[in-house]
Amino acid sequence: METLLVKVKENLILNHNEDDNLLLSFIAAAIAYAESYQRKPDGFYSENPMHPTTEQAVIMLSSYFYESRDGSTGGFFADNVKASKQVWNVVNMLLQLNKDVVI
Repeated sequence: METLLVKVKENLILNHNEDDNLLLSFIAAAIAYAESYQRKPDGFYSENPMHPTTEQAVIMLSSYFYESRDGSTGGFFADNVKASKQVWNVVNMLLQLNKDVVI
């Protein structure tokens, strides 16, 4: 999960380590969402490689959780309330692409 942590921090342009535990919890939640959405068993991605588009969905969803962690839309999402819905649409589309793929 450390590789995903680095990628999420790069996506957020985050240069400190104070929120690493928080980010790891968001990554775990995003992975759990991906597994559920793709109808994979719990823990599937801890034992199997993640397809690059699924990984991108996890990165995007983790970043979204971090940016709107107070329950509102903040950061990138503050300018456009529809941006939040678009994130979910893209994440679900990416996860749908690899629903039946095992690499």
